[in-house]
Amino acid sequence: MSTDQTPQPEPSGTPHPGSRPASSQGSDHGRALDAALLGGPRALTLDELAEKTSLSHEFLGTYWQALGLPILGPEQASFTEDDAQALRDIAAIGESEQLSTRSLTTLVRSVGHTTERLALWQAEALVEHMASRYELDDTSARLLVLERLPSLAPVLEAQLVHAWRRQLAALAGRWSVEFSDARAVDETGAGELPLPRAVGFADIVSFTTRTAKLRSSELSDFVSDFEAGARDVITAAGGRVVKTIGDAVLFIADDVRTGAQVALGLARAGRDGELENVPPVRVSLVWGRVLSRFGDVFGPSVNLAARLTAEADPGTVLLDPATAALLAGDADFALTLKPAREVQGLGQIAPVRLQRAFTPEA
Repeated sequence: MSTDQTPQPEPSGTPHPGSRPASSQGSDHGRALDAALLGGPRALTLDELAEKTSLSHEFLGTYWQALGLPILGPEQASFTEDDAQALRDIAAIGESEQLSTRSLTTLVRSVGHTTERLALWQAEALVEHMASRYELDDTSARLLVLERLPSLAPVLEAQLVHAWRRQLAALAGRWSVEFSDARAVDETGAGELPLPRAVGFADIVSFTTRTAKLRSSELSDFVSDFEAGARDVITAAGGRVVKTIGDAVLFIADDVRTGAQVALGLARAGRDGELENVPPVRVSLVWGRVLSRFGDVFGPSVNLAARLTAEADPGTVLLDPATAALLAGDADFALTLKPAREVQGLGQIAPVRLQRAFTPEA
């Protein structure tokens, strides 16, 4: 989605961003930022926050730590009225839903972990934009972002809430379809991991060689472009990105056929140059049961997929034999058994190459 526009003149009376004095970032600006971002001044100490919320110091400390934020000295006014309300709200839902301390902490930690990364990601994107548009050094660009935050924050906040609602609705929709008949089925397989999923990795070929001579800005662009390009391919084919891990992306799909389409799409995009942002990749796909926690997935199938990726040739997709058997009757795919090999930690495995049917080079 392009938002490139011809640069517009600065509003009347606004100095060029590179000429703003450092003093503009003083205490007055700090208070303005607090008002814009925190909804009000930091007027409450820890003791006052505990009194205002009727919550223990232990609860407050656990909550703040789960958010990933430090608690300063007990006599320092560090908290706002919005902080107090957020604490009352989370404590109330913990009581009404009878959530354990562990569950409640996990809910808070999920917000803290995600928003910490999100805030950094968005801020760095704005710094990069300001530096490029106004030809600023890094420090000046960061100071300019600070000045613009009061006007930018409300829009970014609204986008966050909107996206979260859409993602939660999408998750609820998938669950309602997948588990609609669950209550009518006898419970079997006690002790198994709960979710059957197609899991795969796409690993950039020769990442170290490709990036060794890149400047920091070029490396940032390379990794960002890969993540965006891979996400586009995965989403278009019906899969979902779990996470990116440096030079690799972990994806899942709800059925093995969709997973196969995702894997082939990634291999083709990198091999044939269909998407400029996706370099050549090695791809794996494994069907199995996984545990979903902390926005991640765990299980033997995830480990197997990671190992298979290292065994794949550039621009190809490897499956384990069990996953290949599930696709054997599908006319859209061609399967080629590869020689057995010793895979570290897993022993002997005879992987299977996945291709599109009737197109041996696909």
